[in-house]
Amino acid sequence: MTITQPDLSVFETVESEVRSYCRGWPTVFDRAVGSRMYDEDGHEYLDFFAGAGSLNYGHNNPVLKRALIDYLERDGVTHGLDMSTTAKRTFLEAFQNLLLRPRDLPYKVMFPGPTGTNAVEAALKLARKVKGRESIVSFTNAFHGMSLGSLAVTGNAFKRAGAGIPLVHGTPMPFDNYFDGTVEDFLWFERLLEDQGSGLNKPAAVIVETVQGEGGINVARPEWLRALSELCERQDMLLIVDDIQMGCGRTGAFFSFEEAGITPDIVTVSKSISGYGMPMSLCLFKPELDVWEPGEHNGTFRGNNPAFVTATATLETYWADGSAMEKQTRKRGEQVEQALISITEENLADVKEYRGRGLVWGIEFHDKARAGKVAKRAFELGLLIETSGPESEVVKLLPALTITPEELDEGLSTLARAVRETA
Repeated sequence: MTITQPDLSVFETVESEVRSYCRGWPTVFDRAVGSRMYDEDGHEYLDFFAGAGSLNYGHNNPVLKRALIDYLERDGVTHGLDMSTTAKRTFLEAFQNLLLRPRDLPYKVMFPGPTGTNAVEAALKLARKVKGRESIVSFTNAFHGMSLGSLAVTGNAFKRAGAGIPLVHGTPMPFDNYFDGTVEDFLWFERLLEDQGSGLNKPAAVIVETVQGEGGINVARPEWLRALSELCERQDMLLIVDDIQMGCGRTGAFFSFEEAGITPDIVTVSKSISGYGMPMSLCLFKPELDVWEPGEHNGTFRGNNPAFVTATATLETYWADGSAMEKQTRKRGEQVEQALISITEENLADVKEYRGRGLVWGIEFHDKARAGKVAKRAFELGLLIETSGPESEVVKLLPALTITPEELDEGLSTLARAVRETA
């Protein structure tokens, strides 16, 4: 692909230095459809990034777009704070009937601010309110958001340093396989909880991702998650599952914890819950935890009604027929895994490991700088992929769940070429 130098001057002179994704993809995107993005010069890119998991159903999905346009054209309420609206009622009914009841999940639904970190802040605040304790346990390499409470339970040193103040009341514990299977699960954690001399304040809750996306595609085993759930119950701690990136079908089932057969006390959902990439988040919790006073936690943009409209259309289109979407995602995941096996076999000396679930996968190299080189070469070849992990050492694959097998093959072939050409 020949890429002409785009005019980036206004971004470089006016926009803050904090911008990041645009540095890895130095072009100006103009439109997007399905799993394809196009820059202003007409170059085409296959998207294996999907808005960092916010576009599980592709760009400008026609069914969702139609629902949104119809709603706007009839002058439906756009901004509603937490007022009762027809759009919110329809969403809540669909969420209850298509997701919660079939899974026997008892959750109340809270609309915090519209981003993932808003949902995490609400979850942490609620856990502390319910238990009357301050401490929250998180896990090594976790990522839960960029606001102060979320950063306190995030592992990445670079992101934590940006806070500028001490991040308190969070205690990290080893994630699954942190010691490469040489230490019994939760041995250290449970010993600290039971030892009166450990210095560990009794936690209100434990927060965990079933698959650590930003942390490097670290996949927790179902048995590890079950053991964690049992530990929380024994020790009177709430279990919070952060399903912001791995929920909404990313790992197969709608909620990523379903495979483990657990029912967390609190669940945070965002990213693809609107289906269309619009800001929206949920904090779900068991009814007995609903101890909020009216207005005790709020946010001006928690009533994004257009997002409710596209979210409802998403549930009715992709999740009304039981397991069809889940089966498709698992099948696409098998397609990705086979390609990663081939890439690994072709580059045995270079690839450290590949890992993933559903349609989230990562490939790690012995040379930590290699992942960035692969992502850069992939962009030049017309494929959008990002890196993850504490040192950006993992190439992260996050295609839309609606991607076709042909598009998936095309992207995986491009990835294989990028790996080959950066050796």
